[in-house]
Amino acid sequence: MKKVIGSGLRAARTEMFKEDKIWSRYSNDKVDIGKALAKVIRTLHKSIPLSKKMRALSIGSSNEPQFRILETAFRGGLYLVDIEKKALDVVRERIQRQFVTHVKTIQADYGGLFLREKTTKEFFRKKLNGKKVELIIFHHSLYYAQEQQWNAILENLFKIILARKGAIHIVLMSSKSRNPYSTTWLYNHFAGKFFNHKNDQDILRFKKVLAKNQNFKKTQIISKTSNVKCLVKDFNKFMAVIWMVLLYPNVHRYNLAERKEIADFIYDRFYRKKRPLVQQQDHVVIYRDLGFKGLI
Repeated sequence: MKKVIGSGLRAARTEMFKEDKIWSRYSNDKVDIGKALAKVIRTLHKSIPLSKKMRALSIGSSNEPQFRILETAFRGGLYLVDIEKKALDVVRERIQRQFVTHVKTIQADYGGLFLREKTTKEFFRKKLNGKKVELIIFHHSLYYAQEQQWNAILENLFKIILARKGAIHIVLMSSKSRNPYSTTWLYNHFAGKFFNHKNDQDILRFKKVLAKNQNFKKTQIISKTSNVKCLVKDFNKFMAVIWMVLLYPNVHRYNLAERKEIADFIYDRFYRKKRPLVQQQDHVVIYRDLGFKGLI
């Protein structure tokens, strides 16, 4: 057992894009997101002339598990933004290997970039060549901006970058859960215990704020909640997912004793019993100028 726990502690050094890759491989999260994304794209196809090549911007894209869907659907240009160079390097290698010319990677901190109108306009002009996009996605990436910043970020993207007919698709872990085997419960338990912090990022609550924002008056804002599961037989890989969920070390720097307590807890509660980790997650889609009810 001691050897196994040590393996889980070493997993705390795993790079974020590799943690995300493990999560993508051993959970149905990307399947869940892919189903919603396909409905958004289907809606856009109905709204936009078939002759038009659509463009998309993925913010906080990591190594982009939805690459196949996005690359084929957005032939007019696909722009992948992430702060982590190594994650984008994975995509760049694939772009070169498969001779993909319409996908571009951009290393940037989206929080600072889109928070201000000036830098958003500069990004639009220099990185997007002054051409708007039909889809903007935040798939598990709004965690890295404070909720009070979301309004400014989405306003700038909506006004400056989103096309007249377009959509913004957001996916976030639900902020509340009574399920002690859920990612939300784990985060609130350990971040609360060691940092007196709870998950206060609630996209469904923020949906109500957007509905009152005059900039989004003529939009259609819809939502749904789904459940995904993750089960990994390798404790090192399972703990890599846990450290990602607990935002270590980018947000919360748990000390060694705290990391040991977390690893022991996960071993007893999940790994020994072969119990899957559950994630309840919220989808919000903002549709612009549809003229009919959109899908999610």
